[in-house]
Amino acid sequence: MNYFRYLLVCVFGIILLSSCKEEEQIADLVITNANIVTMDTKQPRAEAVAIKGDRIVAVGSSEDLKSWTKESTKVIDAKGLFVMPGFIEGHGHFTGVGSSLVNLNLLNSKNWNEIVAQVAEKVKNVKPGEWIIGRGWHQEKWDESLERQIEGYPFHDELSAISPDNPVLLSHASGHASFANKNAMDLVGLSKETPEPSGGHIIRDSNDEAIGVFEERAEDFLWKAYQDYYDRLSKEEQKVEWLKGVRFAEQECLSKGITSFQDAGSSYEDIAWFKELAETGELNLRLWVMLRHSYAEMKDNLDGFPILNAGNHFFTMKAIKTEVDGALGARGAWLLDHYHDKPGHFGQNTTTIEEVTNIADLAYANDMQLCVHAIGDRANREVLDIMEKNFNKNPNKKDLRWRIEHAQHLNLEDIPRFKTLGVIASMQGIHCTSDAPFVVDRLGEERARTGAYAWRALLDEGVVIANGTDAPVEDVSPIASYYASVSRKRVDNQMVFFAEQAMTRQEALYAYTLGNAFAAFEENDKGSLEEGKLADLVILSKDLLECREEEIIFTDVLMTMVGGEVKFER
Repeated sequence: MNYFRYLLVCVFGIILLSSCKEEEQIADLVITNANIVTMDTKQPRAEAVAIKGDRIVAVGSSEDLKSWTKESTKVIDAKGLFVMPGFIEGHGHFTGVGSSLVNLNLLNSKNWNEIVAQVAEKVKNVKPGEWIIGRGWHQEKWDESLERQIEGYPFHDELSAISPDNPVLLSHASGHASFANKNAMDLVGLSKETPEPSGGHIIRDSNDEAIGVFEERAEDFLWKAYQDYYDRLSKEEQKVEWLKGVRFAEQECLSKGITSFQDAGSSYEDIAWFKELAETGELNLRLWVMLRHSYAEMKDNLDGFPILNAGNHFFTMKAIKTEVDGALGARGAWLLDHYHDKPGHFGQNTTTIEEVTNIADLAYANDMQLCVHAIGDRANREVLDIMEKNFNKNPNKKDLRWRIEHAQHLNLEDIPRFKTLGVIASMQGIHCTSDAPFVVDRLGEERARTGAYAWRALLDEGVVIANGTDAPVEDVSPIASYYASVSRKRVDNQMVFFAEQAMTRQEALYAYTLGNAFAAFEENDKGSLEEGKLADLVILSKDLLECREEEIIFTDVLMTMVGGEVKFER
């Protein structure tokens, strides 16, 4: 009798295990008949991917994955289309993208007259005293010359004339300069006697009158005045405006194939609100965020950080952001030698080396990545020095994956140091072709050829490059940045910027997927299509590895999927 019971238990167990196995083999979704690039070196190409919940459970041929397809499985026939891991934006400003869509977006403004006209239109729809904010202008890219200008910048007169009752503040595309009208300058009490701030420059005419342009730290007191205005809104009003921008940013990113976004500097308040959205299931793409505050604000205020994988891998905050210089376009990048088009000028050290060193110590002590904005060759050298001293002081910790954000202009002697120190070069492909018209003017031919956007030189040393757009400085489109990375050509006139420094297509795709995942310690969950990873993927109209180079820029995002859910479909 005991034997009979034992036999029954065994048979029942086998049936139960078989049933469980059958249940496990049912996918929620299978994408089949696809041209899949997986970014997995063990299986670079595939035809089908099976998804259960928010994870990938199988990748292989369409025939192999039939076993995962049952009556309840949703099947997407990709009809041979290109499928790849979702793009990861490696360096952008998420709320900035939203703000640029809510406020004035000047990225496509062709000249100063267009900008003045946009502001004039906005004035019609705001109350007196309400601030008008915008971003995206770039004087080097205008198609009409200015009658009155200093260093390529216009005077404020026309702008002030159409906005007498509203303060106007328009940020340069780079974020390293701002244009203000008379109302805004009067609000902050600007006069001939206003001193030059450390790390900044007020552009003045021959009579010492400000023309309206404020570079680097000189823009801070204007933005503080705007912040004071914003702070007078109720917390509820602020959050409504903030959330409006988040939804715009999500929509923009998902429509362009971005499933994860690495945000280059958020406040405590932003981080708390992002975490809340993640934990309530209200984020539609994944965010990895750098905290950005001064050392004094952070040193006793890091309890509870880092935040890892809140809301089922939708929100992480494990990095600190700071900077040492400005942007090349505004001649704020800190150089070892003077500017080719402004002798005697070396750019701006915008944050003291002591402050950055203290922040580096803070990052190390709290197990957070350090991410430092450095554009000029002097800035990059100073940051590498800071990082090297910290590593030497703390030799026991390895694989910190500290990052230099931008790393745009390097001295040849410093390029190998990235690999030696294990520092990631977080660069933006689109900056190369966007800046191309003025880089040689700023740096001269030789420096521009050998050290500007030196992707090939870095890759040949074995350096990990993380790619992105720095949106809203540029459009957030990964396709445009990918094209720039592999061609180094401008789309408008096909100007080529030192093509010998280009990435291969495979390298550029890695930099936008697994490279960005690695740069955030997320390579076990993101960046490739393989069993066990998050089901974040995109379907594109063209094969980015095989189509003709000129076709890349015309690639459409047809579907974006985050965690197995379709978040965008064209």
